[in-house]
Amino acid sequence: MSLTQQQAERYSRQIILKEFGVKAQEKLLASKVLVVGAGGLGCSAALYLAAAGVGTLGLVDADEVDLANLQRQVLHRTADLGKAKVDSAATTLRAINPEVLVRTYRLHLAAANIRQIIRDYDFVIDGTDTFGGKFLINDACFFERIAFSHASALGFTGQIMTVLPGESCCYRCLLAEPPASGLTPTCSQAGILGVLPGVIGVLQAAEAIKFLAKIGELLTNRILIYEALPGSFREVSLSRNPDCRLCGQNLTVTKLRDEVPDDCRGLGTAQKDNKSARSKAGHEG
Repeated sequence: MSLTQQQAERYSRQIILKEFGVKAQEKLLASKVLVVGAGGLGCSAALYLAAAGVGTLGLVDADEVDLANLQRQVLHRTADLGKAKVDSAATTLRAINPEVLVRTYRLHLAAANIRQIIRDYDFVIDGTDTFGGKFLINDACFFERIAFSHASALGFTGQIMTVLPGESCCYRCLLAEPPASGLTPTCSQAGILGVLPGVIGVLQAAEAIKFLAKIGELLTNRILIYEALPGSFREVSLSRNPDCRLCGQNLTVTKLRDEVPDDCRGLGTAQKDNKSARSKAGHEG
């Protein structure tokens, strides 16, 4: 694929980067990214992926826009209240970059349908707000061997990591099962700073772009944690869990299953390394 004159101008500021160039832009234009969740994380990630020139964006969400979403879900407008989130988001993305093909899926991903949907994409953005959704994406991407970005945000804290199935630490390496219902607060209970999922979602977009363009270093085998109040970032090193039920030696997860819904649970605990230190695994809605 060669760039048109208009494309060369639109993407000129990243094309002139020595580490990026025309070849990387052409790879983006030929790539497909699935964004699961048109909430705070997914909106921010999709916005920058469209602007960067990812050729095809898939959007998955079954919900409608409500007033409480507008504080952080930047693809939706006040006039979109009551509309399907995927339709509202798609309209905004097409206005940002008409060249991007936007596919919408107004549905809940489940064990019965996720593999059929994700296998048509090169990379997945996990913008879900439930532990069940995150385990489902992790497991489906493992079985389909599709790279994905895990992220979560709650209160003033967000985190992100990238998973290369079969090569790097997966979500089940950190957390074998979803926490019991009621052990963790919901977003409506704990609250969330509006800009927080924006910061983390943009980082997810950066991970997707690096993976697709084959540049830089991915956030594999490490979690990047952002604390908004002190304005600090820190990394936690990870390693694959040899006893992981999905990708380790203790293979008990051999097919997809639907976990019990948990409605935006956050701040569970995750085993961060071989010393069993703790990290956060919060979620944003």
